[in-house]
Amino acid sequence: MQFSLASLIYGQPAIDRIEPPNWWVGMKNRSLEILVHGKNIGETQVAMKPYEGVGLIETVRPQNSNYVFLQLDIQPNARPGNLSFTFTGSNGTSATVSYALKAKQQAASRIQGFGPQDLIYLIMPDRFANGNPAMDNIEGMREKADRTAPFGRHGGDIDGILQKLDYIRSLGVTALWLNPVLENDMPTSSYHGYAITDFYQVDKRFGGNEKYRELIEASHKRGMKIIKDMVMNHCGLYHWWMDDLPYPDWINQFGEFTRSNYRLATISDPHASEYDRNLMNTGWFDTTMPDLNQRNPKLAKYLIQNTLWWIEEFGIDGIRMDTYPYPNPDFMAQWSAAVLTEYPQFNIVGEVWIHSAAMESYWVKGTQNRDGYRSPLPSITDFPLFEAIAPALNEPTGWGSGLSRLYHVLAEDFLYENPNENVIFLDNHDVTRFATAVGQDLNKIKMGITFLLTTRGVPQIYYGTELMMPGDGGFHPDVRKDFPGGWPGDATDAFTPKGRTAAQNELWNYLAALGNWRKNKSVIHTGKLTHFIPSDNCYVYFRHNEKEAVMVVLHNGDEPKLLDTKPFTEILGRFKQGKEVIGGKIINDLSKLELPAHSAVVIELK
Repeated sequence: MQFSLASLIYGQPAIDRIEPPNWWVGMKNRSLEILVHGKNIGETQVAMKPYEGVGLIETVRPQNSNYVFLQLDIQPNARPGNLSFTFTGSNGTSATVSYALKAKQQAASRIQGFGPQDLIYLIMPDRFANGNPAMDNIEGMREKADRTAPFGRHGGDIDGILQKLDYIRSLGVTALWLNPVLENDMPTSSYHGYAITDFYQVDKRFGGNEKYRELIEASHKRGMKIIKDMVMNHCGLYHWWMDDLPYPDWINQFGEFTRSNYRLATISDPHASEYDRNLMNTGWFDTTMPDLNQRNPKLAKYLIQNTLWWIEEFGIDGIRMDTYPYPNPDFMAQWSAAVLTEYPQFNIVGEVWIHSAAMESYWVKGTQNRDGYRSPLPSITDFPLFEAIAPALNEPTGWGSGLSRLYHVLAEDFLYENPNENVIFLDNHDVTRFATAVGQDLNKIKMGITFLLTTRGVPQIYYGTELMMPGDGGFHPDVRKDFPGGWPGDATDAFTPKGRTAAQNELWNYLAALGNWRKNKSVIHTGKLTHFIPSDNCYVYFRHNEKEAVMVVLHNGDEPKLLDTKPFTEILGRFKQGKEVIGGKIINDLSKLELPAHSAVVIELK
């Protein structure tokens, strides 16, 4: 924590938490609300030592006397320094707190955002690499490491990720998304990070706040960005405030445990009942995850400030917001707007896990919803496209089957203001791994990766996809297995070519070649996508701009094929020659292309 308490003697007011622990001058929003927690602290009188440009506007005492909220106005002329607050009890004793105001960072390159120019690598920190086994168990924390337990903590940490940054970068990765790293001090099953017990602390078993800062700085030095996984919908049952809520409506409470119905469609459904819609937004995500009530203005302010704190304090580049439609929708719009107003270069992707592009588009920027709801959210997780990819490669191509599935999902891009901002993926930590979904077929995996890295959107790879790691999404630990070689004494070390099978190396090299090629291909990042109706198990599309074009062919037939390219003349006619990105083969005659069975070809046109 970055506040300091004067030495306390018996009888003085006791303060155990101040959040946020520090703040900045120069923020666009002048308002700051400081939460102070301590035994009967709400019964004290609070005075702030005069400080030029900063005013204590109001002291708010909730029903729970263990809290007080200090509302400050930080004017543009305020300078960095230390505020001083004195809390005086009814017996005349007092405690003084020094609170740091820092200068807001001005470096334009510090907070970069992310977009279609990036390739994101998703890591579940507990399951990637154990760089410091001494941190596996921390005295006083409830759950100990047990690598044999499917739902247990296995010991992966930030040191492990730091040690593998060059491995990750070599794949062509430009951004890291880590599943939540904040403290999850829960008795069991806390490895995933989504049951947060302290919104201002990185879990000590991962290395704590300063190790997280080290990761961000090391990633930035390598040209890689950091996307922070955040949760606004719920906290962990053992969060420090659960035994001492500042307001009864700080969380959504019922007479007995009431679970969300998880029906995202109820929010945009014009026919939905209020009962169903309310249960979606206020029911608990799970028995161990209390549902936060963002309609409480103090909690809303707390969550917004917490987000701004992580951005400014650590210089993260983006946020992946968990379960974006589950919190109060008006709050989520307010939250997104507050973040993007303060940091216009920032980017946020909201997890919207729903099967319809129309219902996905409800939550994203630019959609003119008929119910009047307007969202500032720039990006969503493109689940409709994800759900089409594996079937597209597993089925023969027909009117609506096989490769036609990809065509039809992309044909609905008119629903989005900017589909290029959609985050696209083959798999993630919640679903069946792609290798399993396509039957461990190396050719199909290559085809999926090719599509992911060349179609519109912001591509995301899940750790281990480069190794054909298997996993059935019906059992979450099965898709969250330890990366082989991430722990001392592992039988194989897949971080090295020697520790991978021939097939794994073939796929790894393929992904790395395509990923690194993609880094500097603006035509792939921002070029127009033109595709042609799939026919005879072939799907052809182009990424093109005024200067260049890339042709991509997915051929899912069981036999080799000689593809007549006459139907593609409207784009192909501008070019005389092509070069295959993988392998470098020069194609002097573009009128026909030889395609192996179950293959993908990416051709730079010249």
